[in-house]
Amino acid sequence: MSSWPSTTSSSPLPLTIEVLHADEKLVLVNKPSGLLSVPGRGEDKQDCASARVQARFADALIVHRLDMATSGLLLLARGPEMQRQLSAAFAGREVHKRYEALVSGLPERDEFEIALPLRTDWPNRPRQMVCLTEGKPSLTRVRVLSRDAVAQCSRLALEPVTGRSHQLRVHLQAAGHAILGDALYASPADQARAPRLMLHACALSLPALGDCPARQFYCPPPF
Repeated sequence: MSSWPSTTSSSPLPLTIEVLHADEKLVLVNKPSGLLSVPGRGEDKQDCASARVQARFADALIVHRLDMATSGLLLLARGPEMQRQLSAAFAGREVHKRYEALVSGLPERDEFEIALPLRTDWPNRPRQMVCLTEGKPSLTRVRVLSRDAVAQCSRLALEPVTGRSHQLRVHLQAAGHAILGDALYASPADQARAPRLMLHACALSLPALGDCPARQFYCPPPF
């Protein structure tokens, strides 16, 4: 568990994005770490997952996002009506997401929840922070998949019940188990232990929408 690909976050990203599924309703891709989900501010931030998908599927529209440093399943809708339906399903928590992460330390419990309210750390944007007085309610469910006592790190399955910005990263750091390679929230030592943020969106479950049946997708982590 303590070994992973030696590529770094500054390595060139592939010119094409991996399409895992495409039909007349949706497109599902495996977003690489280091690629924006949507365009950012400035000409140097226009290359992104949505633009790469739209080059092939002109009607593809974004319905959710992954952090630039996070890899894994990113869903786009084909057309505005499907975008509306999927966006409503995300907002209604009918879409279930699961992530895997490599974190510092060895959690004592095999399963636990982290319920800490979060808000933007305004002087240090885009960082988020735990705030018991002004934060929005946030809940993450955690399950330990394996522990490496020699490397002092663990592999976790994570379910974000709420979808706050940087929720998994801030919750795990607050619990004493920062994600390895996290340039925003991990200590310098834990940042240096991995070549990238070790967080991957690996599973996505969609409800039945109109004439589309319920579906589940899985993409294994590259670490």
